[in-house]
Amino acid sequence: MKRIQFSRICIGLMLIPGLSLILSCSHQVSDRTVKDVMDKTITRLYKTMGAKELRNLDNDKVMALFSDEEKEVLSTRHWMFTASVPVVVSVMRSNEQKTIPFWLEKSGFAKTDMTIKNEQTTYEVWQKSFPAGKVGLGVNGFENYMLHYFVSVAPQNKQDNLELSGFFPVNQHVGVLQDGAFTYHDWDELVLKDVPATMKGEKLLTTIRGRGDESYLIGAFRSTSYPSSSSPDQAMLTWSADPSTTMDIQWRTDTTVAEGTVKFREKGSTQESTVKASRYRMEDRVLMNDRYINRFTAELRNLKSGTTYEYQIIPQNDWSADRTFSTPAPDNSFSFNWFGDTHHSPKYGEILKLSEKDYPDAAFFSIAGDMISDGLNRDQWDDLFEFSKPAISRKPMMSVLGNHDNRSGLGALMYRELFSYPKNAPAGVEKEHTYSFKYKNALFLMIDATSPIDTQNVWIENQLAHTDATWKFAMFHFPPYNWEEPYYNIQKAWVPIFDKYHVDMVIGGHIHYYMRSKPMKAGKVVDSYHNGTAYLISIGIPAHARNMTDEPYAAVRNNEGPLFQNVKINGNKLTFVSINGDNKVIDSFTTNK
Repeated sequence: MKRIQFSRICIGLMLIPGLSLILSCSHQVSDRTVKDVMDKTITRLYKTMGAKELRNLDNDKVMALFSDEEKEVLSTRHWMFTASVPVVVSVMRSNEQKTIPFWLEKSGFAKTDMTIKNEQTTYEVWQKSFPAGKVGLGVNGFENYMLHYFVSVAPQNKQDNLELSGFFPVNQHVGVLQDGAFTYHDWDELVLKDVPATMKGEKLLTTIRGRGDESYLIGAFRSTSYPSSSSPDQAMLTWSADPSTTMDIQWRTDTTVAEGTVKFREKGSTQESTVKASRYRMEDRVLMNDRYINRFTAELRNLKSGTTYEYQIIPQNDWSADRTFSTPAPDNSFSFNWFGDTHHSPKYGEILKLSEKDYPDAAFFSIAGDMISDGLNRDQWDDLFEFSKPAISRKPMMSVLGNHDNRSGLGALMYRELFSYPKNAPAGVEKEHTYSFKYKNALFLMIDATSPIDTQNVWIENQLAHTDATWKFAMFHFPPYNWEEPYYNIQKAWVPIFDKYHVDMVIGGHIHYYMRSKPMKAGKVVDSYHNGTAYLISIGIPAHARNMTDEPYAAVRNNEGPLFQNVKINGNKLTFVSINGDNKVIDSFTTNK
């Protein structure tokens, strides 16, 4: 009713000269998005509430924040489509979600006696009839409940040919409601069961678990322990091009700093060069004390191989020992350190410092995914960079995404905003999610296993088929062989390619224990690493895996963390070692080409 009255006011304005006024009013009603409403609401809250009030928001307080027109947007513009014939729309919401979305009953949906299940929850079935035309559904709620509702659509007249179009969000997947169907794109192993017979065969609209984040307010507001300032910090090295002659230097400031510059020189020289950085404005809208920051990236090119450089991030005024890096010498000897999951733990900082102490000459380091626990919380990234300093200002950090970094189907925008990596990903995968680089005589395939598996097969094979590298490494988060949750899809898609081109080492995490496999080929143990691949899993924080079942392919296992690994290449010889938090070697091996 409120929407109709508002529209009539707009029509009445036609009597007043000035058509632009009419158009402005119409635009305000029809084109506002949920994001518009939430962004403006949060901006208002920061002007009127302190941190304690923001943290104490409940459903009643949140509902009082919105005007009737804003509630209309939140009730109808979260999920939209057009039906070609009159339909019955079913909304399936988890009965474990404490608060029923405010719009559901008010807009005419009625709860039925039917339910649908998966292994996580039971969904109530709410239904409403709509005439042919546009259908608009509302937000999942204002709390952070991570199993978003899903939808099915059926024609009111079973003889009608139902067609759906005009989807928002776009690229909507339309499936079939039946036992075994998935509802969440970020967890397609989570499938439905006990679908009522009367609903089977309906058009199923799927989503992602984390879509409710769009309207998340209750318990949403956070603070960072390390807010930005006008002084550059979080200095970090990465590569986006050839490691032998390039280096990317990244840092942040608050938004008062509009430009960034790096000054660098060969160590011991007085001849300086200057590179201007690109700037990107980054937002975490519920980070109370640091919503916006500026991120800078300076790309240093045409460097000399085998040279140590020192650098300043202006307005830094001294040549600090922590602000140095070295390009690789023209030989085939180097080492690198890697870690399994580091999540959101200061214990990772301790094991990183131990690795630096034990192997000060390691050229770079990598984390095999799940760098933090929630990839869309910038305060956790701030903590990671704090735990990682000063190592990240001296050596490149070359890592891959895990499921916690690419969170609940919401994507990994913050990861892309924070890291400058090679942009040579396969088609169908976000740039910098999957990438490769060559360091001396070794090829590194850094693969995003949270992206579609089969989409990357051709890229992986092309990388391996066209390299002259002596040593070949693949790093991705989900380990194909493990005791708890073997990834048969990866075994089927990628392992045959690794076998064909003899990838020496496949590095992963996710399962929170340590495992080195015996030499593996075609899923079987073979006689040596000359003929087979070493599959490794590790964990970079405290962990204690329980009730581990047998793995006949395992050479060494350890259920305690934290650990770090060093891999040393000396021409045709590889030496591997895994070390725990007490600085004790738990595993080592050597192989030769």
